[in-house]
Amino acid sequence: MMSIFSLATLLFQMTHCMLCLERIMDTNTSLKFTSSGFSLIEMAIVLFIVALLLGGLLPTVGSQMEQQHRVETRKQLDEILQALMGYAVINGHLPYPAKATIATGAANAGITDPTVATGVIPWATLGIKETDAWGRRFTYTSSNNFTASNFTLTSVGTFTINSAATGGTSIATAIPAVIISHGANGLGAYSPAGIQISPVPIPTTDEGENADNGANTIFVSHDFTPAFDDLVVWISPNILINRMVAAGKLP
Repeated sequence: MMSIFSLATLLFQMTHCMLCLERIMDTNTSLKFTSSGFSLIEMAIVLFIVALLLGGLLPTVGSQMEQQHRVETRKQLDEILQALMGYAVINGHLPYPAKATIATGAANAGITDPTVATGVIPWATLGIKETDAWGRRFTYTSSNNFTASNFTLTSVGTFTINSAATGGTSIATAIPAVIISHGANGLGAYSPAGIQISPVPIPTTDEGENADNGANTIFVSHDFTPAFDDLVVWISPNILINRMVAAGKLP
């Protein structure tokens, strides 16, 4: 796609050439347009105005599209939370993640795998969409206390959500499961081909904490910044237990 700068440069060059042609035509009255048409100068002015309008409009359109992607992905994350809750009510425990490196269409793609602690949402098992609005899989990690067997009222999750990788505060603790969309840059996410998007952020950064494939139990969530565009949600143990009690599955 042509950049705004390239488009403006092209229109400027076209305008300059048309002005030069106008000067040449001024020396030869036989080449001039009739008064019923537009002169080259008038056309050049129109092109220049169009360039200015496009220069201001395209960034706005791009920003609106990006915001729409984030809104759409937020809705998907809410659907994933509901699907996980429903799975727990039916089965008595949360699903294991699916293996992230299996390509779409291959055997066991999107199927919950008991050998995986951190992978991707088992979309086929849950019957939900595989990817976020940017076309990448959702990272999913689950606590063994809530996946290995039917959990109880005293089961405790193992994950912590912080506001930053370094020097942040704790947002939530004892979390049973965490789901992540790696945002527009997609760094650390897995594609439908089962390939992790590079470069993977270093673990000491906010995005790096969310892309370390379960190297530790810390995850980061905060508002969008130029250096952080991940969308992070998690299952509250209290809400999960409440759902199980309401469904008659606990105590």
